[in-house]
Amino acid sequence: MRAPGFWFADPARPDWRARLLAPLGALYAAATARRVARPPALRPPVPVICAGNLNVGGTGKTPTVIALAGRLAGHRVHVVSRGHGGRLAGPVRVDPARHGAAEVGDEPVLIAAFAPVWVARDRAAGVAAAVAAGAGAVLLDDGHQDPAVAKALSIVVVDARRGFGNGRVLPAGPLREGVAAGLARADLVLAVGTAADRAAFAARWGGAIPCPVAGAELRPLPTGLDWAGLPVLAFAGIGDPAKMFDTLRGLGADLRGTVALDDHQPLGEALLRRLAAAARGLGAQLVTTEKDAVRLPPAWRREVLTLPVRLHLDDPAPLDAALARIGLG
Repeated sequence: MRAPGFWFADPARPDWRARLLAPLGALYAAATARRVARPPALRPPVPVICAGNLNVGGTGKTPTVIALAGRLAGHRVHVVSRGHGGRLAGPVRVDPARHGAAEVGDEPVLIAAFAPVWVARDRAAGVAAAVAAGAGAVLLDDGHQDPAVAKALSIVVVDARRGFGNGRVLPAGPLREGVAAGLARADLVLAVGTAADRAAFAARWGGAIPCPVAGAELRPLPTGLDWAGLPVLAFAGIGDPAKMFDTLRGLGADLRGTVALDDHQPLGEALLRRLAAAARGLGAQLVTTEKDAVRLPPAWRREVLTLPVRLHLDDPAPLDAALARIGLG
């Protein structure tokens, strides 16, 4: 889901639509508060780390999960995801050799290259399945507003450039719950963005954050491909496609066209043919993100270049301290 642009206007002067929708936002926030107050259905015997967010849409959560999976590999970490966009309810362990994005969702297929992944609409059932399979720690991909599983550590991931937008809750703003309520349950905030964006985020929101803050940046993964001057038509169906387009510009690519798709949008044959025709007309190479690439039909995977990115922590100390507190140092 992608948030309309007016949600990210100056927080000090909310858009008139945000003010008009504020009563509905209050109802949404109240419903979320009632839900998160429920006692956990499962208190697992291993630590559960949740990488969630307050915002709707792209905050850098998937790269965060991948980074955490690598950091926790020595603890037999398994990942549990709801598998947005997939048709399987689970719990089912993702097998990239036989499961595609249509079955389990694009993010689980991508993350499965880094750690065992379970897809489960019922997160408690997913965590129980992971523990039964030998997980020494469980990483929840999203779920900050889901009380089903007791969490040892809750990390809120935020796009530093957007911050918490106008600070209002759906549909008046970009948030699933209010900033104060959501951060009261957080153990760590991970602000993802450039150094300048993180500084602006700290200036605007730092006083509202009651827990430690870690900074991180998404950087392109070196693949040996020289992007400088390469004519490209970029398309992305992620929470914030502009991030991918900006990354290509930063690499020096000749960005001749961009196509922003809906988050998790299926990549059907008709759409891909239109994109390919547009790229030929521009004399450009099709490029997409890793998450989009796993939704490509097999016949198209040689036709589209992938731009991989990885999360780099500015200072790992806050995360290391948080993990050490729950015995995962």
